[in-house]
Amino acid sequence: MDSGVQFSKEQGPSTPTQIARMKGVPYSEAIGSILWPVMVSRPDAAFAVSTLSQFIQNPGPAHWEGVKRVISYLLTTKDHWLTWGGRGKTIVEAYCDADWGEKLDRHSVSGYSFHMGQGAVTWSSKKQHISALSSTEAEYIAQTHTAKEALWIRTFIGEFCQGFSSDPIPINCDNQSAIALAKDNKFHARTKHIDIRYHFIREAVEDRKIELKYIPTDDNVADTFTKALAKGKFRLFAGLLGLREA
Repeated sequence: MDSGVQFSKEQGPSTPTQIARMKGVPYSEAIGSILWPVMVSRPDAAFAVSTLSQFIQNPGPAHWEGVKRVISYLLTTKDHWLTWGGRGKTIVEAYCDADWGEKLDRHSVSGYSFHMGQGAVTWSSKKQHISALSSTEAEYIAQTHTAKEALWIRTFIGEFCQGFSSDPIPINCDNQSAIALAKDNKFHARTKHIDIRYHFIREAVEDRKIELKYIPTDDNVADTFTKALAKGKFRLFAGLLGLREA
């Protein structure tokens, strides 16, 4: 996606001419066709598809151009496959991130990816349902979504990998305030408005089921799930996700 473009509902057709023009555009079919590779093997396009799929009910020309851009990208990179292998620091490692209020509707986007070795095995790019009042809150919510996936992966792998369930899954995050909030409640006075359902991550940390670690933003591969990035950084993170040319 072009990092300088913002999509919104206001870009939908509003005049009879615009409505007639968009009536014959197979927008929902196109979204369905690019959703499948994103779910299976193309995490690099997850943010773009997640964003554009929000306008299926009333897409406009700008949305359609965005979809065509994604299709063109997937076509020109069809020889890039998601590969696994190599030795990582741990059996499983996660990255999580969130933007804060960058979208026109002021809803932040959560993103995460889980890696086994040097390739991503599961990922997500999803708009948060609430309006976060700070970057700390947005990142904290993203950490919570990541923790839920981590607990499932921890149980799943523990069923066939003896001893794995005794080790916490490291989750890399680039917001130190959100990490501190998850480890204890010293920020409670300023964060008591946060829904209690997001605080279960503290129990997961205390029980050593997950371990939160700080990572600089430039090294946080989950950044590609929360916003459109410049070409150089986008390609770097696509490689870190495990996408290689066949």
